[in-house]
Amino acid sequence: QTVRWHIELQPWASPTPSLNYEASRFLKYISTSQISCEHTNLNSLKGYSETAKKPWSICLDERFSLIHRIRSKQCRLYSLGLGNDDNQFELSMANSGCEVHRFDPGIKAAHIQEGRHLWHHRLSIDWRDPNPAIAAHKLHSNTKKLGTVLNDFGHQKIDVLKADVESAEWKILENLILEDVVEQIGQLVFEVHIHWPGFEVSGNDSTVVRYWYSLLRELELKDFRLFHTYKDLSKPQMFLKKEAFNASSCYTLSWVNTRWK
Repeated sequence: QTVRWHIELQPWASPTPSLNYEASRFLKYISTSQISCEHTNLNSLKGYSETAKKPWSICLDERFSLIHRIRSKQCRLYSLGLGNDDNQFELSMANSGCEVHRFDPGIKAAHIQEGRHLWHHRLSIDWRDPNPAIAAHKLHSNTKKLGTVLNDFGHQKIDVLKADVESAEWKILENLILEDVVEQIGQLVFEVHIHWPGFEVSGNDSTVVRYWYSLLRELELKDFRLFHTYKDLSKPQMFLKKEAFNASSCYTLSWVNTRWK
């Protein structure tokens, strides 16, 4: 299998690169469900309380594996966060019998178990592994790629990957696609930030938006379908540092891997 170093960029949205065309194509794309999912909230699961601050929607329709894996107590959730104190979604999933692993570099101990099904790990999921030969990287020894963590933990599959990583999501998503780790995931629930390009994403504005769009199209090529999109109106209404395009700086997007029946 050949290693991919770059994602396939989609053609420009217009004959000459234009931020207006790129932005409208991208925003239409993230605002349009590709598949309908009738059961998206956890209310049907025992132990769920409706105090989650954000709609972390998962697809619990019978045709996909998640609801069956929850019922048989075989489901696994990975949650990537940065100092986020809203753990209601993770607690609900753990209460419903899922094995939940929460990764946050701000946790006080290396590994903490809370209850029967919830683990907290002092680890930051990144798009690269630290290079021990580089002194600066030693500071990031608790930083790993998701594929590395899966190998370390001996996990083959994740039923749900939830990420709220304050703009690192674009490069993490790229890494999951390039290394085919995304195929080991049943559903993705990502908060995406579009008020600036994101960590280590370079280029002018239209190039950045084309890259974002191309990443999401790669997910589609891997049989992921967007079933829920939430525009966060409590956040600044900014798009690449501009008050433009009637966009929020933050969206929560949920996909289901339709290969996982």
